[in-house]
Amino acid sequence: MYICICNAVTEREIRHAVELGCTSYKKLHDELGVGTCCGKCKKDAARVVKNHVAELRAVNSSCGDFNLAL
Repeated sequence: MYICICNAVTEREIRHAVELGCTSYKKLHDELGVGTCCGKCKKDAARVVKNHVAELRAVNSSCGDFNLAL
C-alpha cells in the first residue's frame, strides 16, 4: 500500500528501510523523501516505522541471532 503518494513510497519500502537502519521518521524522511511534498503521510509513515521497529525488537529479543542495531 502506498503511504506517501506524492513520492510513491510504499509500506513495503518503509519496512525495508527500517531493516536497513532508518529507525526514525527523520531518518526515513532523509532517505526516502517521505513527507516532503504535501505532508499528509507523516503520521502514517511514522506509525509504520514505529510498529516495524517494535516488531524487529521483539524478534531480536526472542531470537538472539537477529542482527539489527536498534
